[in-house]
Amino acid sequence: MSRPDEFTDTDLSAWLDHELDAERRARLDARLREQPELAARARLWAADRDALRARFDPVLGEPLPPALVHRVWQHSSQPRWTQAAVAAGLLLAGSLIGAGGMWQWQGKQLAATLAGAQAGSPAGWVQRAALAHSVYVPEPRHAVEVKAQEEHLARWLTRRIDIPVKLFDLRDEGFELVGGRLLPDATGKSAQLMYESTGPASPKQRVTVYLRKPDAGAPTAFSYRQQGELGQFYWVEAGAGYALVGALPKERLLAMAQAIYKQQPPPLSASEAAR
Repeated sequence: MSRPDEFTDTDLSAWLDHELDAERRARLDARLREQPELAARARLWAADRDALRARFDPVLGEPLPPALVHRVWQHSSQPRWTQAAVAAGLLLAGSLIGAGGMWQWQGKQLAATLAGAQAGSPAGWVQRAALAHSVYVPEPRHAVEVKAQEEHLARWLTRRIDIPVKLFDLRDEGFELVGGRLLPDATGKSAQLMYESTGPASPKQRVTVYLRKPDAGAPTAFSYRQQGELGQFYWVEAGAGYALVGALPKERLLAMAQAIYKQQPPPLSASEAAR
C-alpha cells in the first residue's frame, strides 16, 4: 500500500481525468511542480489522451457495423438473452473509447506506435510534431508555456534541448511568435514554437515549429508530408531537426519553411554545449 505522499500511475491517470479527491489532487499538483520529469510525463500522457480522443470520439456516434451485429446474433450458440448481453457489452466497449477507463490502454498503444519508428527514420519525430501541434494549437489561453515577450525563452529552450533555438521572424509571411514550450521526446526533450497569423481574418491561423536533436544517421533531406489537413516540412541541418506544421496550403508552408531555413543558427560550440 502506497504512503499518502506517494503517487502511482493510477493516481496520475485519475489526476488527468479529474477523478482525484481535492486533497490528494492538491498534493499531486505540488509534486508536479517539484518534479519536472513527472510533470513532463503528465504532459505527454495528456497529449496522447487528447489526440486519441480527438481521433476516436466521432466514432462513438456511429452505429455498429451490420456485419458485426449479424455475427453476434446469428453465429452464437448461446441463448438469446446471452446474445443480447454480448451485444450490450460491445456497445459499452465502444463507448469507452476516449474515456477514463481506456486512458492507460490508449496511452500505451500510442506510445508503442511512436516508439516503433526505426532509429534514423523521420516517421516518429515528425508524427510527434503533428501530435503536439494538434494538442496545443486549439488552446485559447495556455497554448504556450513561455510567451514571446519573455526574453529568456530562446536561452531556456536552448539549454533544455541542447541545440540552438532561435525565435524565427515570420512577420514577412504574415505570422507573429506567440511563444514556446518544452516537450518530452522519445529519447530526450524537444521544443515547440508557436506562431499566429497577424491579419484581420478570423479565426486566427496557427503554425508550429518543432525542434529536437536528431537521431544518429537521421536523413537530412528537406521533405514534405501530409497528415490529414496538416502539412509538414521537415529537415535536419547543423545538428538540429526542424518540423514546420500547419493547416495551410503547401506553397504557403514552403515559403515559411524557407524563411526558417535561412534564419537557422549555427551549431552550439563546445563551450556553449557545456553550459
